[in-house]
Formats: sequence, C-alpha cells, structure tokens
Amino acid sequence: MENSKIRVQKIIADAGISSRRKAEELIEKGAVTVNGKRVKLGDKADPYKDKINVAGRDITLRRDAKKYYIMLHKPRGFITTMSDEGGRKCVAELVDDVPARLFPVGRLDRESEGLLLMTNDGDFANMISHPSTHFAKTYRVTVHPRITEDQLTQITTGVVLEGRMSTPASVKVIKSEQNRTVLEIVLVEGRNRQIRKMCEAVGLETARLKRIAVGPVRLGMLQPGKWRELTSEELKSIDSYSKRKAKS
Repeated sequence: MENSKIRVQKIIADAGISSRRKAEELIEKGAVTVNGKRVKLGDKADPYKDKINVAGRDITLRRDAKKYYIMLHKPRGFITTMSDEGGRKCVAELVDDVPARLFPVGRLDRESEGLLLMTNDGDFANMISHPSTHFAKTYRVTVHPRITEDQLTQITTGVVLEGRMSTPASVKVIKSEQNRTVLEIVLVEGRNRQIRKMCEAVGLETARLKRIAVGPVRLGMLQPGKWRELTSEELKSIDSYSKRKAKS
C-alpha cells in the first residue's frame, strides 16, 4: 500500500547507513536502487518489502531494532567516518562493541577532538545536523600567539571564508598568556574546518581544538576514546532545545 512507503533517504538513515543528508547525496550520485531501479530524491519505498541497495550493499530494516544514542570522546588522529580506503584510523573502531550500525552526527576533523554524537536514528541525526535547527556547538580552542582585541572582534562578528561571511560567533577568553590564548567559541553553523579557517584568516594558528558541547549536552569527564549512551535526561534536553530553536 502507498501509505506504507516512506522516502528512500529516510530508510537509509533509519538503517544506520548514513545521516539523511548523506543519504540524499548518495541518491543524487545514483548510488541507490530500489528493486533494481535507480531512484531520485523524493522517491519512496516500503522498507520491509522492497529491495533497497546502497552502493552495492543491500539494506534491511528491523521493526524491533533498538535506537542507540552515543556520546564519543573522539581523540586526535581519528577521522569521522565509519571506514577509510586509505587505512586511516576511524571512529568506527572506537564503537565497534555497540551492537548496531552507527553513523556520526556531524564531523570533527582528524586533528580535532572532543564530543561526537553517534546514532542509528536518522531523524535524531537530521534534527541536530540540519542547518535550519542552528544547534550550537561549543569548543575550547588554544591559539598562538596571544589574541588581540581586534582579532577577537573579527572572529566574533564574522570573517570572510571562501567568499562568504561566517555567522557571528560567541567568543570568550578563558586564559591569556604571552604566546597563547585559550578561547571558548560557540558556533551555530558548521562549515568544514570553520574555526581553524576563521583563526587563520585573522592571523592566528590553532594549536588545539576540542568540542565540549553540542546544544545542551556536554562532554564532561568522559575520557578520550571512550563512549557512553546518552541519558534519558540528555535526550529530553536535546528535544526541548530543538523545539526552542524551531520557535526562535
């Protein structure tokens, strides 16, 4: 029946293959078929009856599949992906004891560390990562040399990155020494390597970058390379935060 069908990108996300946005990219690249026929954005399928293939791999949905919501403390040196043809260390190695196929919610570059959310729930991932929700991400950033008032103002009000002005950021000086400054930066957009590029644009070198919060959820004392499931209170706070952002 038609009402049992849902959008293919949602099926892919619910199967834990990727986020919904990444699933849309796969569809646009022609990497997704339903019953042997290549699909386009907006096409629907029955996840329990149709044969859905993503990049040569058949996917299935279980009606009773448990949803996982994971907080990982990503260490430096790991890339935010579930596999890498070049043999680089992936975050998948750090959550391989979770009995589900997870995918990252958002990204942290290889040399960055800190809070990375992972899940097999496509709706949850989409709620946090979609640009329209403006989920704030908080970072502890060490820069060289000591920051000036002018540089601080530039980062706060926005700088031109690849021809487009960055969204204003909240910036607070945590510690200022002769040759370095520790900052707390809160962003509501997530361009690739954005903080590093912003700092570079004003003449600062990023020596260390650590994400310490996503929305209302904070990394806390979780050690590098370790993970834990989000608590029910944290999940409720994320839901409430998302609803507040949608109204603002």
